[in-house]
Amino acid sequence: MVDLSKLTLGLEGRSELIVADEHTAPRIGSGRVRVLATPVMINLMEAAALDAAENLIPAGYQSLGIRLDVRHIAATPVGMRVRATAKLTSVNGRTLEFWVEARDQKELIGDGSHQRIIVNVARFDQRLQAKVAGV
Repeated sequence: MVDLSKLTLGLEGRSELIVADEHTAPRIGSGRVRVLATPVMINLMEAAALDAAENLIPAGYQSLGIRLDVRHIAATPVGMRVRATAKLTSVNGRTLEFWVEARDQKELIGDGSHQRIIVNVARFDQRLQAKVAGV
């Protein structure tokens, strides 16, 4: 059993960027309006969760995203800063749950929950290699 005692409720992480053309919906392929793309906002949220907890997971283990339930509620133009935050709200066995939010310089642009599961890297890689070999 992996020791997750360092993963205490309330841990927080953040990630940010200044929206550039490469972060927009047309460039990502998720829409036609030249604003922050939803997949980029989601990536920032996942990065914030990693910032909160990944360095506290024991060697030989890492977390993988398994669920996202988020809203993208406001558009952000090119040139504006976006900051995502994640707060650890639950540790249930190997599953971590975070409340995530993204804000631009004016308002909340997205929020929701994000789950990550902690895996043994060596075992995960063995399963992955078996999957590749079976193709």
